[in-house]
Amino acid sequence: MKILVTGGAGFIGSAVIRNILSNTGDKVLNLDKLTYAGNLSSLVEVSSSANYQFAEVDICDRAALEDVFQAFQPDKIMHLAAESHVDRSIDSPGEFVQTNLIGTYNLLEVARAYWEGLSDVRKSDFIFHHISTDEVYGDLDGDDNLFLETTPYAPSSPYSASKAGSDHLVRAWYRTFGLPIVITNCSNNYGPYHFPEKLIPHIILNAIHGKSLPVYGDGSQIRDWLHVEDHARALYKVVTEGEVGETYNIGGHNEKKNIEVVNTVCELLEELAPEKPKGVNLYTDLIEFVKDRPGHDRRYAIDAGKIERELGWVPAETFESGIRKTVQWYFENPEWWHNVLDGSYRLQRMGGKLNE
Repeated sequence: MKILVTGGAGFIGSAVIRNILSNTGDKVLNLDKLTYAGNLSSLVEVSSSANYQFAEVDICDRAALEDVFQAFQPDKIMHLAAESHVDRSIDSPGEFVQTNLIGTYNLLEVARAYWEGLSDVRKSDFIFHHISTDEVYGDLDGDDNLFLETTPYAPSSPYSASKAGSDHLVRAWYRTFGLPIVITNCSNNYGPYHFPEKLIPHIILNAIHGKSLPVYGDGSQIRDWLHVEDHARALYKVVTEGEVGETYNIGGHNEKKNIEVVNTVCELLEELAPEKPKGVNLYTDLIEFVKDRPGHDRRYAIDAGKIERELGWVPAETFESGIRKTVQWYFENPEWWHNVLDGSYRLQRMGGKLNE
């Protein structure tokens, strides 16, 4: 197959591409605008593959998208390109509306025109897979209920509202135009190559540099943590075996309070990095509770029973195994995060330009 992955230089997108190129014979075109969150060095282990191509394209640029579709002739679309950081969406909501809504609209229209021109055989195999988030469902009441695929949408932030809007667009293109789609909504991802603005890598890197470990509010917010490589496997299952028009929730079965996550990272650092920065007695001494973010949801938790029953996917990692591997990865790959912290990763361009 030929799979077009949008946002393939991002955290989840790069994991998807590494998984496909390492475990299948499929061809992949990575289409990415290379914003601050796009990092091609996350793909260095597969970028020399003959099955890999890269195109630096903004999904808001419709003409460029049309050129890419005609040149690559994809069989599947895996749409991950999105602005995704809640704090940034509060500061600059317009960027999220532009990329997540207008960009998705452009991609849908280009994909529809391309799909309508395919032969009947290729038409029947084509899938537009839209990758979304559990944050579109909003806040869960209580401690026992879970997000289902049928849970009503109630987004709280500009980020989750823009993703909810993009989900609705994708479903509308299926209902109105017949474009074959599948949608997945995932819980919080973690793992290697995670941009340092996100909670877990931020805590790891701040701690080993002796900086404060900021925790919103009292840290009691609950998230369901999913290892990114488990997520990548699930996404490939859905794009190859999922039923057209369906939605699949993907979760890690690992509900943790934010403060529990931070304490777990600190415990692992005590073991893996016992020589602490000057003046630090325990890593937990660096924890600092800060003013909560506006509209902060209290609890997310996914019921992933549908994807298990229908597609046979279950996560391979527990939180305990996955978080240990994650902390170890950051110790073993300092060059990657050093290049992010000093900004030099923005200068990198590597591998497989389209039509080269």
